[in-house]
Amino acid sequence: MAIIDSRHHALIQALLARGPLLEKEVKFIFKTVCENNTDVSERAFHEYIGRINKELDFVQFEARAGRNQYDGEIYYGVVNKVADEHAKLGTQYSLPQIAFFKAVIETILQDQSGKGQISNIEALNIRLDSQVKQESQGDPGQVPSAFKQFSMAQKDKTLEDLLKNRWLCATEEGKIGLGIRAFLELRSLFKNLDVPFCDVCNEAGIKAELCQNEECSVRMHDYCLKRKFQRPQVARVCPSCGVNWDCSGLNTEVPDLNEAMPYQDTLRIPHVAKRQRSSRGLRH
Repeated sequence: MAIIDSRHHALIQALLARGPLLEKEVKFIFKTVCENNTDVSERAFHEYIGRINKELDFVQFEARAGRNQYDGEIYYGVVNKVADEHAKLGTQYSLPQIAFFKAVIETILQDQSGKGQISNIEALNIRLDSQVKQESQGDPGQVPSAFKQFSMAQKDKTLEDLLKNRWLCATEEGKIGLGIRAFLELRSLFKNLDVPFCDVCNEAGIKAELCQNEECSVRMHDYCLKRKFQRPQVARVCPSCGVNWDCSGLNTEVPDLNEAMPYQDTLRIPHVAKRQRSSRGLRH
């Protein structure tokens, strides 16, 4: 059985208290609490996360990494591994709010432009008919009173709360997109709704660039495109149909995601007792 100590508790506490953190922030925590160790390599970092996850697995939680498709940044968060969305949201939101959130997500995922966003007006005008059928156990004539009374003002307040809690986000165009918590926790929902996958990373292509050939279904995330086409010798064509891929507006300079950042002044690390490095390693 894996044993965790105060060094691991420091990260768990930070993720639970502050929500999803940038990968750079998580690595800064790791290097800070393990500063007496000589090994703070990438391999040691993944062993550190792996040890945490072996313990969290007993309560169906996981410290999971995921990428925000709108800015390309990698985040870590503690997520509930139970597939039921009610289990993820039920302690904080009512049944009508959860149904509204699911309807918003489904509408965002149906965006054929690949921008992964809807306007605030579109969100407020979403009807809960399909969600009501699910909650009323298949009897379309039996609509719970809570759903009937779910007003426009309540929808607006729910959107505000979902944005605040990072289940949703405000996109660069001022519209509503998926938040980092949705990317971390709702992967099974993306699969169930048959969201097209990115041709490069095989993850759901919610915010992605589409092939210019309207008869081709290939899509790729912006950050995946940068990595794929960053070398001049790589042909900038669709990997499926061969149509030239328009890269005129694409900055192919790929940022180093592992670049050290000065988080010393912005992160407050819980005090942990310093321990000498154990001679036994854990293979992740």
